[in-house]
Amino acid sequence: MKISKDFYARDARIVAKDLLGKIIVHKVDGIKLKGKIVETEAYIGNIDKACHAYGGKITPKIKPLYGTPGIAYVYFIYGKYFCFNVITKKEGEAEGVLIRAVEPIEGLEKMSYLRFQKSLNEITKAQRGNLTSGPSKFCMAFNIDKNNNEQKLYEGQLYIEEEKIKEKFEIVEDKRIGIDYAKEAKDFLWRYYINNNKWVSVKKK
Repeated sequence: MKISKDFYARDARIVAKDLLGKIIVHKVDGIKLKGKIVETEAYIGNIDKACHAYGGKITPKIKPLYGTPGIAYVYFIYGKYFCFNVITKKEGEAEGVLIRAVEPIEGLEKMSYLRFQKSLNEITKAQRGNLTSGPSKFCMAFNIDKNNNEQKLYEGQLYIEEEKIKEKFEIVEDKRIGIDYAKEAKDFLWRYYINNNKWVSVKKK
């Protein structure tokens, strides 16, 4: 069952934790790609120097951050990669959750072609092991790009659904990745991941 819009209308830190274990789905060329969300990061514009909208900044590029809960915010990094975020809280307040890593469940053959332009049996063990273990790796494997920006994640071909079997797991809270410029915000423990899951991009030392 697809997660409703109301699920997203909460503090980004709460949604980031509650998204762990949920299933993200993207139908691509008639093939259903599925993965369990295992790592997330929260961003809150009002108080977070790592957020694109810190200090009330608003540009056409980051406008989706201020959008309605449950839409996608997809942005471009390093001139060649995409990152996928879920918008939370309420319209007009810039809060969102970055999906950092997922555990691939269904459609791995298609994911392999999208990520490496090779079939699953042609890629190395290392390539298979990092198929979706990072925000841009996940986007490549799930064919997520700017065309998905502002899409409603509770309807359509790209959505998040409840897991069929509720799994018990420990949530680790840690510092976010790659935000050393963000002064005190670099120390916020706003990265959340499922403990001992091999698909997590960076584990606590």
